[in-house]
Amino acid sequence: MTARTAIVLFTRDLRVHDHPALATTCAAFDRVVPLYVLDPELAGRSANRTRFLHQALAELAAELRERGGDLVVRRGDPVAETIRLAGQVGATAVALSADVSRYAHRRERRLRAECERHRLHLRLFPGLTVVEPGTLRPGGGGDHYRVFSPYHRVWAASRWRDELAAPERIALPDGVRTGRLPAPPAGESPDAAVGGERLARQRLTDWLPDLGRYDDQHDDMAGDGTSRLSPYLRFGCVSPLAVANRADDRSGPFVRQVCWRDFYYQVTAAFPEISTVAYRSGATEQWRYDDDALTAWAEGRTGMPIVDAGMRQMRAQGWLHNRARLITAGYLTKHLGQDWRAGVAVFYRWLLDGDVANNSGNWQWVAGTGNDTKPYRGFNPVRQAERYDPDGDYVRRWVPELAAVPGKAVHQPWRLPDQLRRTLDYPPPLTVPGTDPVWLR
Repeated sequence: MTARTAIVLFTRDLRVHDHPALATTCAAFDRVVPLYVLDPELAGRSANRTRFLHQALAELAAELRERGGDLVVRRGDPVAETIRLAGQVGATAVALSADVSRYAHRRERRLRAECERHRLHLRLFPGLTVVEPGTLRPGGGGDHYRVFSPYHRVWAASRWRDELAAPERIALPDGVRTGRLPAPPAGESPDAAVGGERLARQRLTDWLPDLGRYDDQHDDMAGDGTSRLSPYLRFGCVSPLAVANRADDRSGPFVRQVCWRDFYYQVTAAFPEISTVAYRSGATEQWRYDDDALTAWAEGRTGMPIVDAGMRQMRAQGWLHNRARLITAGYLTKHLGQDWRAGVAVFYRWLLDGDVANNSGNWQWVAGTGNDTKPYRGFNPVRQAERYDPDGDYVRRWVPELAAVPGKAVHQPWRLPDQLRRTLDYPPPLTVPGTDPVWLR
């Protein structure tokens, strides 16, 4: 009897635990070929994410080898390489985790057409979210939820799929050429986290004892009490369902953040242009375009300490505290009046967790063009700093020019006595013609 062979095409699901496409395919087929295709179309967008990706791929290959398999690596168009490999190994089926971006939709359409042409069975699986986009629909009609709160209520009460164990054994076809794993390149952020499933699972285990303090600590910018799991979720080194299950509190503040991630995935599934087009119809978009101001913001030298601290943390770590994301994005769009798309691009370059759905959805929320019922809200950076960095420790950590400034004065160095202010190697705050921000008075 001929052995039945299938390909599992990995994309943003670089793990073996709770991987529905891998687990189901291993149970149904005699031979399984785990495949990752390095797509030139996605190359060069972020040195930080490329390094994290290659680290995660090396870890995935090691996990597969422990189970008797391996990771087959190819370079080129993922559709063409999948079809070519299927012919080489005699595969009759291809499995893939469903994704929501415009690129992912295009890849899926092309892959489906080619599978049909070559008489291959293509099956898409869940795995990138807790609840699959499109599963939950608003009662009054519509293809997705536009407001988070009603989505969260339905999401928390819904039945989640069962979490799946990693396959015990994976058998490759004889003679398949695995290809060479790329060595992790240099990233731009010296203190960026390292990618991989084992690190992701260990980070989750180590952080869970702090879960009970999350509600009190997650906005403490200096304390840094967040899980820092977002890069691992972005690359699928850990399953979002596993994270939510281990937290074991669907109504709690931490799992609520996991729900926000699902929310933007279902928005993006219905509105794939989220990174370039205003989501809210009728949104006012009258932006300034000032390259010097944008560069100063991106480099962390706006003269607004809490903003500069956030931007410098992102450049150093490839990660940014969630409160700092709101503050820095609000400053760019609501104070400097810059187009949110420019902010999306800067964040997308540096952030390990940068993805289309969450990066773009959150930027549009802050800019007032997205899923916010109060689109004209603003973030006063000084008030935010005094509330979430009350002693100024976060600012001093990332803006060493202000290390000697005492107490809350670090948040408003322009108010210091002239003699002291002149000794600081720190710029005055950026101003916008025709505006008079209250925090500068």
